[in-house]
Amino acid sequence: MTTTAPRLPKVRASELVGRGWLNTGGQDVTLADLRGKIVLLDFWTFCCINCLHVLDELRELEEQYRDVLVVIGVHSPKFVHEADPVALAAAVDRYEVHHPVLDDPELTTWSAYSARAWPTLVVVDPEGYIVSHMAGEGHRHNVEVLVRELVAEHAAKGTLHRGDGPYVPPAVESRTLRFPAKAVRLPGGTLLVADAGHHSLAELAADGETLVRRIGSGERGLVDGGPDEARFSEPNGLCLVPDELRGRLGYDVLVADTVNHALRGVRLDDGAVRTVAGNGRQYMVGASDNVLPDVAGDALAAAPADALAAGTAFASALAVTLGTAAEAPVGAPLVLRQKLSSPWDVAWSPDLGAFVVAMAGNHTIWGFDDEQGSIERLAGTMNEGLVDGPADEAWFAQTSGLAVGPDGRIWLADSEVSALRWLAPRAGDGGAVTAHTAVGAGLFDFGHRDGPADQALLQHPLGVAVLPDGSVAIADTYNGAVRRWAPAADGDGPGEVTTLARDLAEPSGLLVDVHDDGGIDLLVVESAAHRLTRLRLPARLAGEILDAGAHRTQRPVSEIAAGEVRLDVVFTPATGQKYDDRFGPSTRLQVSASPPELLLDGAGDDVPLERVLRINPAVAEGVLHVTAQAASCDADPAIEFPACHLNQQDWGVPVRVVDGGPGVLTLPLHG
Repeated sequence: MTTTAPRLPKVRASELVGRGWLNTGGQDVTLADLRGKIVLLDFWTFCCINCLHVLDELRELEEQYRDVLVVIGVHSPKFVHEADPVALAAAVDRYEVHHPVLDDPELTTWSAYSARAWPTLVVVDPEGYIVSHMAGEGHRHNVEVLVRELVAEHAAKGTLHRGDGPYVPPAVESRTLRFPAKAVRLPGGTLLVADAGHHSLAELAADGETLVRRIGSGERGLVDGGPDEARFSEPNGLCLVPDELRGRLGYDVLVADTVNHALRGVRLDDGAVRTVAGNGRQYMVGASDNVLPDVAGDALAAAPADALAAGTAFASALAVTLGTAAEAPVGAPLVLRQKLSSPWDVAWSPDLGAFVVAMAGNHTIWGFDDEQGSIERLAGTMNEGLVDGPADEAWFAQTSGLAVGPDGRIWLADSEVSALRWLAPRAGDGGAVTAHTAVGAGLFDFGHRDGPADQALLQHPLGVAVLPDGSVAIADTYNGAVRRWAPAADGDGPGEVTTLARDLAEPSGLLVDVHDDGGIDLLVVESAAHRLTRLRLPARLAGEILDAGAHRTQRPVSEIAAGEVRLDVVFTPATGQKYDDRFGPSTRLQVSASPPELLLDGAGDDVPLERVLRINPAVAEGVLHVTAQAASCDADPAIEFPACHLNQQDWGVPVRVVDGGPGVLTLPLHG
């Protein structure tokens, strides 16, 4: 039985070095200032959905241990825009980060702590020694167990100091909208805005400024009820329900309530809100309890058929406890027992006869048919990346915007691969959904470049809209621009990308209004400016050709040897936990490479968390893509229904093949 997690060798924590600090009242913070406190360093970047999940995991822990635990966010950016200090300050405000944040644009502190992935957590004890290193999400339980141990140990030694930490809350400004995300026009001509920063919906007059009413109390939470009682948590996507369905479904607008991992239905007559899919719990890839049972304790019978959703050999050892099962009322429909993962946008597809959901949290696209009571994965393997083809083999990356064209194409803003993509819905009963890319190169390539679409570059787009001529407008969020993709005039070729507008503050949603004279208004949700902005476009659409350069995510490169390299993913169950294989293997390791030729052997899926890779000496550099998962459960045999925890992380490790390079690559999942 595992009862105590082994500690790392005594290593002094490196000093916290960066460009500056946020949430400290203008003061710098040193490790000496934090002596006597347990320090949790959270290496994050604000584009990363997994990092946002960790922020939410830590909220309760921060409050519970606020007199002994100091969380320090170390912001180490992926995209150029994220290195902008103004953008970072806005993100800290947007995501309600209530702890000090070190601005680390050069990845100085990231490198000092050997971080290789977003997010990474490092725990430093009250004497200034590193005691744990974790990558990925799902570590809340591990951190809590470790904090309890450190409190007991250092209270006994007299090295624990209780009291307030260095966090200083910033001033709060009052405004109508706060980091709005998307907008839809209601039948009466008003606008409904997903007011993410206010955790509510704002109905505005046709001028886009005057507040008509607010739906939601403004407090973060998952509560159904009237407009003053209902609660949301960072709602993003909005979709009008088709006229013919509104009476039967009982709501008029479907909302992607992102941080609640839920879809909510809103009745416009009285502003009533109810949850129509999801249960407030996050879908975890490979977990056996992604569908809650409708009878308490009937866990195994309710295990989802897609527990091996990514087509791997991994089977989670997670067991569903009676307490978890009881969260779903007896007889609850499937759609309310199904866990979701950060739904970011929703759109109606007439061809599919269902709402399409951009499930940003696990890089998939889902279909929701409320009349039939079904919600299921439509496309994506849950691997993050850019791979086209049949829907069940395609890879997506944090899809955050949806729009359906008159030809039935489902357009996607695939943010983490900086891409405009589309799904062709199945044609007839025998057809298949397929994924295609109009603009975009992959996880690490981005920029602001117009011209032929196969050479054009975007930077983390969050929204799309189909224009009257069939071209597509793109909210190119991190470029602060609205771009346009137009198909080739002869229907053959990649099409062309132009820029319609620049100097916008993180545009995240688009709404098209067509006037009788043929003029087009493009209503832009300028999220970081907290407003809606109207752009008048000519009837004959055009745009300017810009080339502001190409960028590639820059991270420290790991040197490795040609030939055999041992990949070792380190995972140690937390104190009181152990691996549990009663319901199948409790670990999973998936490896691939870009370019694929980098790996002569060792790609694919298997159970062990270590593997021998054979590196091609003819390939000088590339990226190793590694996905690891490990599940551990309560070790006490007296516990009839052990609580289990799933830890997972995706790494994209840039590597350089050199003579005499290291023959071991170590990645800490939890160590």
